[in-house]
Amino acid sequence: MIERYTRPAMGRIWTEENKYRCWLEVESAASTVLAEDGVIPAAAAEAIATRASVSAARVAEIEAEVKHDVIAFTTAVAESLKSQGLDGESRWLHYGLTSNDIVDTAQALQIKEASELIRKGLDALLAVLKRRALEFKHTPIIGRTHGIHAEPTTFGLVILNWYAEMARNLARFETAAEDMRVGKLSGAVGTFGHLKPEHEERICARLGLKPAPVANQVIQRDRHAAYISTLALIGSTLDKIAVEVRHLQRTEVREAQEYFSEKQKGSSAMPHKKNPITSEQISGLARVLRSNAQAAFENIALWHERDISHSSVERVIFPDSTILTDYLLAKTTGLIDRLLVYPERMKKNLESTGGLIFSGQLLLDLAEAGMLREDAYRLVQSHAMRAWKEELVFRDEVAKEEKITALLSPEKLARTFDYTRQLSNVDAIFRRVLGE
Repeated sequence: MIERYTRPAMGRIWTEENKYRCWLEVESAASTVLAEDGVIPAAAAEAIATRASVSAARVAEIEAEVKHDVIAFTTAVAESLKSQGLDGESRWLHYGLTSNDIVDTAQALQIKEASELIRKGLDALLAVLKRRALEFKHTPIIGRTHGIHAEPTTFGLVILNWYAEMARNLARFETAAEDMRVGKLSGAVGTFGHLKPEHEERICARLGLKPAPVANQVIQRDRHAAYISTLALIGSTLDKIAVEVRHLQRTEVREAQEYFSEKQKGSSAMPHKKNPITSEQISGLARVLRSNAQAAFENIALWHERDISHSSVERVIFPDSTILTDYLLAKTTGLIDRLLVYPERMKKNLESTGGLIFSGQLLLDLAEAGMLREDAYRLVQSHAMRAWKEELVFRDEVAKEEKITALLSPEKLARTFDYTRQLSNVDAIFRRVLGE
């Protein structure tokens, strides 16, 4: 991922240096366990654990010749031991292991690190969403369906919906991250031809991982697809939030707006512009997350016990997807935290159609008062269509209709057009979501 969208802590996880550190950690754990069982000399395990080192630059040099990254890695590590006079100890490095015993298990360590940062990002966003949902719990806003004014809601409920969805995303993410917390050291085709299952269990335990119950040469990629798909789902929710902010910031709406700093510029040609650039960036980068999910699905089907068609893909999609998710969570948290909200404009827009948004309530009140529903619908719709077409005040027009006033007193009609009536259950909805 390019530096522009990479936060330092997440970026460090996916450096070549950290990747080889994780590879060496797996090699060290394997050597330690094998030494405990007397499979390799204890001195060799001690040397690998405390004296071995690896340079990403040296691995790259060797790989340029041998065209195999794991061989380049083991050669570089062995060189570091030999340079200290530990030639005999170096021959026990990578004993009984195959390439993907190291690569897949180490990748699980990197994903574990990345998941911890993403989980913190999810927690931070949820905290901001909860705070702002409560802040605007009873702030009325017009609800829109198909982009058209429908009935009143509150801006707090809009944000509460985002909060509840992100809470579901957190639960999905925790499951997906846990499914990725697995290693495998079962050999070239997964049969433990050179090590024992107990060795794998103990090596994984030292690394804070679980052993894959069954594998061939690789951990099966359904786990990886589920993880990347979960990141895509998170990104899609962030996209959803961003799209709503973009709509609310439109000149004709102006109900909410991204924070615009004092020295910020919106357009190179039009000095008046304040554009929703953060929201647009969120929407754009969420598309990358969704496209990576497709690539992860393609990685599930491999030839026989393993091919490497998935490997090149994962070198891109795992760093990019985790880096982007981390970045987008931080951007969305900042967006919501500093979002400028205009309750008076919300109220003005809610009232801009002269009460048309209460046509459904009027229909119900007339039916309750004794009018047949079909007759009430035709009557209310005729006044609504006329008020819309001729830009009349719907509330005033129905107050002149004898068929309506004969059933609804002025007091009852006033209640029909009282938006607080339709918002009387907001507290109950909040309690269902927040339990408070």
